[in-house]
Amino acid sequence: MLFKKILILTILVLFSYSAYANTPRSTGKYKNWESFTIETDKGKICFAQTLPTKRAPSSIQRGQSKLFVTFRPSEEIKDEVSLTSGHDYKTSTVTAASGKKRYSFFSQKNFAWLLDDQEEKSFIKLMKRATNLIIKARTTKGAETTDHYSMMGFTKAYNTAKKTCS
Repeated sequence: MLFKKILILTILVLFSYSAYANTPRSTGKYKNWESFTIETDKGKICFAQTLPTKRAPSSIQRGQSKLFVTFRPSEEIKDEVSLTSGHDYKTSTVTAASGKKRYSFFSQKNFAWLLDDQEEKSFIKLMKRATNLIIKARTTKGAETTDHYSMMGFTKAYNTAKKTCS
């Protein structure tokens, strides 16, 4: 399962740079969220993504941060939550919080995922209800980064991505 997540991570990173022939096609923009689809040799992939509304500290140089929910029907994968904070993570130091709810992610290089399907379902329910989400992580050198995400538009982007891949 970790191999599949790393594979999709690689595909999503390649999408971010739009330097390849199979670039993602937007299927809808909803406030701070957008849904996309792309055809690959393994079939259709659909995902909803957003960028943070605020990042700290500004003194740390890092790449782009993103939060995703991905669907890959040909691999029977749905509701896969992943994120990147634009830097390689120190092992097991990625958390997401909204109100009193907290979730821990496992990390591999510069991406992080929830542990299992149940965690993903619970987290998506939280995302649908929340207005904001805060991701805290540590770089490999131990510096803490914080990304603030707006959940405004998440439900519509999520539903569009899910429907596009059904």
